[in-house]
Amino acid sequence: MRRRSVTQWLTYSFGMLASASMPMLISRAMTPTTKTDRKKHLRPPGALKDDSAFVAACIGCSLCGEICPPRCIQFHRRDGGAQVSTPYIDPQQKACILCNKCMEVCPTEALTLVERYEVDMGIAQIDRSACYPWVDQGICGACVSICPLGERGINFKQWNQYQPVVQNGCVGCGLCVEVCPHPSLPIWIVERSRGTIVRHTVS
Repeated sequence: MRRRSVTQWLTYSFGMLASASMPMLISRAMTPTTKTDRKKHLRPPGALKDDSAFVAACIGCSLCGEICPPRCIQFHRRDGGAQVSTPYIDPQQKACILCNKCMEVCPTEALTLVERYEVDMGIAQIDRSACYPWVDQGICGACVSICPLGERGINFKQWNQYQPVVQNGCVGCGLCVEVCPHPSLPIWIVERSRGTIVRHTVS
């Protein structure tokens, strides 16, 4: 009798879990996938590096977005496909402040708690052909002033206190992107392998 009650309890629990997951699975299956701009869709800090693994681990609970102090975390909706309800950050609108709160509340392994200096959302890349100080069109320094990591993330070029140079310690939070005053945004977050300077090709 005891074995039967345990089996019934396990069956009931599995059924409840499956029924609770159905809305998310159905919405992901019915939502078409659209190509996203990597510069505007950064995963939150602590996200699994393999995006397919991240999507599989994320249950779309939205806790990370609810606890985020600057409200920078958004969620894929009709553009998401299999990624629907998964979080992302568009630094052009609102960037991450590296408070770690999203990592602390994530109930799965989608976001894992790491130190702010070990976060890897990407790295800032500057187009020196458009950045005001680099083309001698004015004095700025907004990106250097806002960086939460200080000189570890971005600093001024030696002997020139206004030309910004991204350092290897940059973790890709995107605050520099958010505050950049140039309308064409000559700074954005890219995959670390792409480097910190835009390389223009001569045709």
